[in-house]
Amino acid sequence: MSDQGLQKVFERLSSTLARDTLVQTTTNYLRDVLQVDRVVLYYFYRDWEGRVTFESLSSSKFSILGATGPDECFNGEYAAMYEAGRVRAIADIETEQIQACHRDFLRNMQVRANLVVPVLNNTRLWGLLVAHHCQDIRSWTSSNIEEMQKAAKTLATAASIQDS
Repeated sequence: MSDQGLQKVFERLSSTLARDTLVQTTTNYLRDVLQVDRVVLYYFYRDWEGRVTFESLSSSKFSILGATGPDECFNGEYAAMYEAGRVRAIADIETEQIQACHRDFLRNMQVRANLVVPVLNNTRLWGLLVAHHCQDIRSWTSSNIEEMQKAAKTLATAASIQDS
């Protein structure tokens, strides 16, 4: 491998490490500030297909790392709403008006309340930053939502993420 080729590999590894460190630090920070059981990054690797690539947990029993979303529930209609900046705060999945497949999906992940904020990379839906409260219902405050939006914007504007 040439010096130039080696340099490109090094730059890519450095960028990946910077991105991973930023995302993990962000999810840890949000879990601590929001006092929730889990904060995850759901990354879209293809149009509306993705998986949980990072998580910060209050307990390992809440791990969903690698989980994929319910394809039949998350479609182009929902993606378009998140691309437009939609924030979704659900205080209690048992009483919220949501599709049955979405409720079942959240139940299977031990979610009782969740807050979802899009990570928009140049108006492209790069991922979703999601806070889960698993043990009880949770009323999300405007400051909770603002904190999540601020973190999502920080991620979206990071050079290591814009390049990915």
